[in-house]
Amino acid sequence: MRIAELYAPRQFRLVEGSIPEPGPGEVQVQVAAVGICGSDLHSYLEGAVGDMPCKYPMVLGHEPAGTVVRTGAGVGGWRPGDRAAFEPAIYCYHCEYCLSGHHNVCARLRFLSQPEDPGFFRDRVNLPVHNLLALPPGMSLRDATMIEPLAVVVHSMKFAALQTGETAVVFGAGPIGLFTIALLRLAGAARIWAVEPLAHRRDLARRLGADAVIDPAAVDPARQVYADTGNRGADLAIDCAAKGGSINGCIHAVRNAGRVVVTGIPAEIQVALDFHPMRRKEITLYNVRRSCHESHIALALLRDHLERFAPMITHTAPLEDIAAAFAKFERYEDGIGKLVVTLE
Repeated sequence: MRIAELYAPRQFRLVEGSIPEPGPGEVQVQVAAVGICGSDLHSYLEGAVGDMPCKYPMVLGHEPAGTVVRTGAGVGGWRPGDRAAFEPAIYCYHCEYCLSGHHNVCARLRFLSQPEDPGFFRDRVNLPVHNLLALPPGMSLRDATMIEPLAVVVHSMKFAALQTGETAVVFGAGPIGLFTIALLRLAGAARIWAVEPLAHRRDLARRLGADAVIDPAAVDPARQVYADTGNRGADLAIDCAAKGGSINGCIHAVRNAGRVVVTGIPAEIQVALDFHPMRRKEITLYNVRRSCHESHIALALLRDHLERFAPMITHTAPLEDIAAAFAKFERYEDGIGKLVVTLE
C-alpha cells in the first residue's frame, strides 16, 4: 500500500508498506479522503505541534473517511464496502478520565497522526470497530472528512455556552474558525465578527454566517468590536488562530465577565498573556482539547446543514501530489479554504 511520510519539515515522500490482517475487534478500512488540519501544518512547517516535537518519519492526517475492507474476529454489523468516517483517537476506556467522561484527556490516549502513531495519509488502516461512524446515504466521502474538525468545534461550544442574544467574535477564519462561525450562527448568536487577515477567508466567513469581518492589519479588532457594541465588548471571543497575539486580542475584545475560548494551537511553547486586563474584567479562559465523543453530533449537523458547510472545501489533491498540496495550503494560494487529499 502507499504511505505518504513526512520525513523532515516540508518534505514528503511516498513509500510502499504492508498491513497485517485486522485483529479481534478491529476493522481494516480503505482510506478514500483525508482533510488537512492546522495541526498537520504545524508538523509540516515547524517540526512540532506546540511543545510536542515531531519524530521523523511520521504519517499525518486525522480527518479521514473511506470504506470497510475486512473485519477481524468478533466484529459484527460491518461488511466490505460499507462507508464510514474514522475517529482518529484511541482511548483506553478505563482510566479515571475515561470513566468520568473526559475521554479526550485519557491517560493512555493515542491519536493517529502523532509521532509513533501513524495517521491516515496511507491506503489502509486497522482500527477498533468503535472508531467507525456509519455514513448516511448521499453523504460523500469527501464531505465526511469534515466530521472530525466539526466535532472539535462542537466540543468548543460547550465552553462557549452561547446564550440567546449574545454576541461573539472569532479570531481566524481558517477551517476551524469557519466551522465555529457556522455553529454560532446556527446557535442563534445575535452578532458575529470574524477577524481574519486574508481577504478570501473574510469572504468565506461572510458566507458561513459572519455579520461583520475585520482585517486586523487595517483595524484594531478590539477597538472595532467596542465601537460596534457601545463600548461594551462582545460576550464571547473564540480564538481559532492562536497566532499574532490573537489570544490577547480575544481578551481585549470581550466585555467584563466575558468568556474566551482558545481552540487554536499556538506554535510557541510559552504564550504571553495580557493578564491584568483579563484579571480586571474577570474573564473566564477555556482551552479546547480536540473533541470528546461529539462525532455523532457533528455527523448529524453535517447531514442536516450540508449546504451551510459545503463551501468550506475549496480544493482537493491526490495523494501523489501531497507535497504540492501542503505547499499550497501553507501559502494560502488560489483562494484556498479547506483542502482534502484523495486516495482513490
